[in-house]
Amino acid sequence: MPEGNGALKALVQRVNWARVNVSGREVSSTGPGMLLLLGVAEPDQEKDTVYLAAKTASLRIFEDQEGKMNLSIRETGGEVLVISQFTLVADTSRGNRPGFGSAAAPERAEPLYEQFVRELAGLGVKVKTGIFGADMAVSLENDGPVTILLESK
Repeated sequence: MPEGNGALKALVQRVNWARVNVSGREVSSTGPGMLLLLGVAEPDQEKDTVYLAAKTASLRIFEDQEGKMNLSIRETGGEVLVISQFTLVADTSRGNRPGFGSAAAPERAEPLYEQFVRELAGLGVKVKTGIFGADMAVSLENDGPVTILLESK
């Protein structure tokens, strides 16, 4: 995506489990559900968090009794581990080094990240988080694998 454009992005992975460590210590973990990497771009606004949280809560990527992806995270009672991930908004259109000029500055991104987490929890989803801005080691077992990119624009 060219710099200057933006879209709140969520990379959703259906997982059997996920955990995040900071400085060698586990700070959060989840069982069956989703690992969600959230990237905030400079032009993103609160309305983007509302839209993307609703989309995430309703995304039907879990199997029903017939083996069809027909259930949402709310219907399964699973958890979502939300991790801030500014590199999702990287511009790779020129050269080989990603550009991060469209990524929101931390003081702008953190409130939108926190708003997204509140919106998702407000929709009845069990939410866990990493530590915003920390150097995190994320581990997971992808179920399927199922990995989907959601964008607010």
